[in-house]
Amino acid sequence: MATLIRPLPPAVLLFLLLGQPVQATTQDGWREQLPQASLVGSGDFSWFGFSVYNAKLWSPVQRVDFSQPFALELTYRRTISRETLVDTSLDEIRRINGEPLDSEQQAEWTQQMSQAFVDVKDGRRITGVFLPGEGCRFYVDGELQHVIDDPEFARAFFSIWLDPQTRSPKLRAALLGLNP
Repeated sequence: MATLIRPLPPAVLLFLLLGQPVQATTQDGWREQLPQASLVGSGDFSWFGFSVYNAKLWSPVQRVDFSQPFALELTYRRTISRETLVDTSLDEIRRINGEPLDSEQQAEWTQQMSQAFVDVKDGRRITGVFLPGEGCRFYVDGELQHVIDDPEFARAFFSIWLDPQTRSPKLRAALLGLNP
């Protein structure tokens, strides 16, 4: 004998839906760390005329420095491997630092970045959240990817964009909202 299934009346369906807890999904999980953050500045990074990524700097304060938390969001415009992201980051950290990293520190930072980063393609977002005195967190397309509890690494990493010795002073100025 066949069972006849009747649709629920709209009022009953609404009651059932409203009576159930709703799981909110977020595209920006990093905002849990910085709920008061607003956009400080943004800009594009190009290499030999090719757009590599768009960068946005978010902070609860307008004058960003390493004493306050902030988030740096990179939306990639090219396909780049995780290995290239790690190697390029290490090269820039060493260049800005002005001296080589000791082999143990380099191995640790390489391992941490390998867990934090992913292969990227056009549209993929990696957001790093700087937490003074703690370290940093990395989110990929809004989902927590990896936590690095190393304040020295965090400062060295974000200096790639925010240090006066950055490879792209125009992008730094745009991120910090210094452009007229």
